[in-house]
Amino acid sequence: MANPTPLPPRSQVPRHVAIIMDGNGRWARRRGWNRVRGHRAGIDSVRAVVREARAAGVRYLTLFAFSSENWGRPPREIAALMGLLRRFLRVEVPDLRRNGVRVRAIGELDRLPPRALEAVRWAEAETRDARDLDLILALSYGGRAEILHAVRSALAQGGRPEDLDEERFRRFLYAPDVPDPDLLIRTSGEMRISNFLLWQLAYTELYVTSTLWPEFREAEFRKALDDYARRERRFGLTSEQVGG
Repeated sequence: MANPTPLPPRSQVPRHVAIIMDGNGRWARRRGWNRVRGHRAGIDSVRAVVREARAAGVRYLTLFAFSSENWGRPPREIAALMGLLRRFLRVEVPDLRRNGVRVRAIGELDRLPPRALEAVRWAEAETRDARDLDLILALSYGGRAEILHAVRSALAQGGRPEDLDEERFRRFLYAPDVPDPDLLIRTSGEMRISNFLLWQLAYTELYVTSTLWPEFREAEFRKALDDYARRERRFGLTSEQVGG
């Protein structure tokens, strides 16, 4: 058995990792199961990645848990997903709190069913004093909707249009205190960002793996961190400008 990829030094670990958790349905179909069973299996990957992110020294972990487009899925699947969300929070929050993990949620949360929203607000309240890792769940989330929300909020504040710069604009995003992701991971091999964090991903490093989300565990996460640690971030500059 090959030795697992070691965690990179803390100085090379991304401060903020965002993940598009894709492939639950395909994972289940390959086994002749329904999609909900794939979503259940994906919960174990969430648990593993949260644990590994904290161990590695990641400060913010944003998971694309339920998109605004997902409301178009069959009602039974949506109900199952909301049930899994409630169950995950109920079971995991005590351990998350003990391990310094703060739960936060972003998105059009008022669209969530009342019981799901209640569970989210409870989890946020129970973990609000945790300081090691912010676990940010993107729920009923769409990047375009977030930008529209920010524009409308900025307009409601008044002021001159010419005074609205990038720094002021980001104050109206769902989580303005959270830095932009350093690394975006997408599982299942799809080469798109699917309306996720459109404003924040401007200079984010992308890592795509063909691994389906239910199979993405600690070893796969370490591979992504190792790949990131080997890169030279340029932020639009040439290699000569950054000294390469």
